[in-house]
Amino acid sequence: MTAKNDRAELAADQSLGVGNALTTLAAKARGLDLPTLSFDTDVDVEFGGKPAWEDFTLAELDTRVRARAAALHTAGVRPRDPVAVWVTTGADQVLGYLALARLGAIPALMNSHLTPDIAAEYIRRLRASRVLTDTAHRALLAGHETGAPLLDDVAQLGAADPDSAPAPYRHHADEPVVITHSSGTTGLPKAVAHSHHGLFASVRHRLSLPKPQGLNRMLGALPPAHAATVIAVNLALTNRVRLAVLSGQSGPYVLDAVERWRPECVLGFAATWSELAAEDLDSRALDSVRTWWNTGDCAHEAHIRRLVAVGSRDAVGPNGRTTRPGSFFIDGLGSTEMGHSQFFITHTPDTDRYGRCVGKPHAFSRIAVFGPEGERLGPGEVGQLGVSAPTLALGYWNDSVTTHRTRRDGYFLTGDLVYRDEAGFYYHVDREVDSVELPDGKRLFTMMAEERVLAACPAVRECTVVAVREEKPEAESGDGPRPEVTTSVLLMLADGADRDADRTAEVLAALEPHVAATVRRVVVVSPDRIPLGPTGKVRKITLRERFLSGEPLAEPTGVSAG
Repeated sequence: MTAKNDRAELAADQSLGVGNALTTLAAKARGLDLPTLSFDTDVDVEFGGKPAWEDFTLAELDTRVRARAAALHTAGVRPRDPVAVWVTTGADQVLGYLALARLGAIPALMNSHLTPDIAAEYIRRLRASRVLTDTAHRALLAGHETGAPLLDDVAQLGAADPDSAPAPYRHHADEPVVITHSSGTTGLPKAVAHSHHGLFASVRHRLSLPKPQGLNRMLGALPPAHAATVIAVNLALTNRVRLAVLSGQSGPYVLDAVERWRPECVLGFAATWSELAAEDLDSRALDSVRTWWNTGDCAHEAHIRRLVAVGSRDAVGPNGRTTRPGSFFIDGLGSTEMGHSQFFITHTPDTDRYGRCVGKPHAFSRIAVFGPEGERLGPGEVGQLGVSAPTLALGYWNDSVTTHRTRRDGYFLTGDLVYRDEAGFYYHVDREVDSVELPDGKRLFTMMAEERVLAACPAVRECTVVAVREEKPEAESGDGPRPEVTTSVLLMLADGADRDADRTAEVLAALEPHVAATVRRVVVVSPDRIPLGPTGKVRKITLRERFLSGEPLAEPTGVSAG
């Protein structure tokens, strides 16, 4: 069977999904010797596994997963059991998910960087039946009440006999198969339940299309516990391509991995692109990279331009197929709840559609922009993004109230503020919780302000804009307290930039006049002063609380005109 026919057969298989892709492929007994996944850490070396960076064939991967499934089954894990997975490495996250899914249990993958108190409360609210941990996270949970017993250390699971694993569970389309969580930037992460077909829908869609260039060798620089990694694993397995899963996402670590593993495609989040863009990319061996593939928050123009300037790409012209300098950057907008980015746009060194443009919807997406009363908005009108797509999560685990609050007329309300232009392109301007209405009826969009500052100020590596509504003393008119919006612009500078320079005028000139008028301070801060969630997103709610309490972050570089 040709690769084309193999992909078409898998696309048409309605029993296939994120719960059984590996077991289905292994049962077909085709391509068992093809390389599939590799990891940046050793995996079960003492039990016949692989050292770091060495590919598992499909058959070898199936063996390692069956060993883990056998151990978990012996430990009492059964179908429909929600099992929390809090481990360090990408290998343990991915193999834990695959083994639990084989048993029909529901793995609840947890970001390794959660704090112990938040992790324990998250597990308690899951009402998990068991918790799968490694030594480090077992120690972090000591003294915390989770309401669930701990399984044996994950390092011991590979010792079990693979042939003693029970037969694979038969998954059905709308059954919950895996739980991932939101970024937790506004509080406790929300547990999001994904179905067998839902999280596979985008993979099925891609299997029905021609295989794109630059997909044969992928580097997964995504948080291993995120839904995006589950999708990437299934994309790699069903397309019969190689995927290396990283345990860390910092810029230098990812660049080292690119040089070592020589991928054609790098998958990541906006936080990683920001760190990569701050590095000296010209000194790195990045010529293997054809495509940078972003998901989650859309990326900033300043970071995209740095990345597409390196690498190489194939182009077809009058002289046939040629290789040109500069790479592709596939941008979009997604979230855990969306199950996949709902938009796409491809940048090269020659493109110029930025301004937080996330592109056009995928063929499987229906998009609407809602006003405050639920009315549908037209071109140029900013409103809340609504998504109707087969990729959507089932809802929030053990939280039907929040599930139903985020649904309207068959659409999931994402909490993102967007608009579309007359040509059908969509633009992301902010998260609704971070945007502020001004007294004159205009609105301040913090993410769009960050985009403008980064594009206009070359010395700024990263920027965070925080708007706070404060109650001011009684006005002279005697009308009582009046709200006032004050904005702080926090700058992280590129290496070698002058930290003592007054950048206020430069920043204000980049902003729209109604936004610039609210700016109280422009400050240079060290990156370690910016509170981040476990996936690298800025916790603006924490910054707002700090500013309201009067806590300074750094000395201002100048006094604003606002």
